[in-house]
Amino acid sequence: GPVTDTLSISEFTPLVGAAFTIRFPDGTLELTLGTVEPLGSRAPRADVPALRTEPFSLVFLGPLAPVLPQRTWALEHPVLGTHEVFLVPLGPQEGRMRYEAVFN
Repeated sequence: GPVTDTLSISEFTPLVGAAFTIRFPDGTLELTLGTVEPLGSRAPRADVPALRTEPFSLVFLGPLAPVLPQRTWALEHPVLGTHEVFLVPLGPQEGRMRYEAVFN
């Protein structure tokens, strides 16, 4: 599966407020981790290996412009390293553009 399968909610929880960087050919864009939300655990099934014990979502906050389109982006963090994360723009709030990444 994708690299994100290796990340758990416990790795992101202490990073709320931390900066993640997306690199472009002509510069970088910084996103701040705003919230980490558990999505509720699903009942395990004996016949299906659990891909993730705890689905969760992340909301990243970025500048109002440029708005990143919905797609997979390589997010860099000094501790976690670089991970491919699928971001969905949620729209602006309080002067910041919000993006959601769902891990399930």
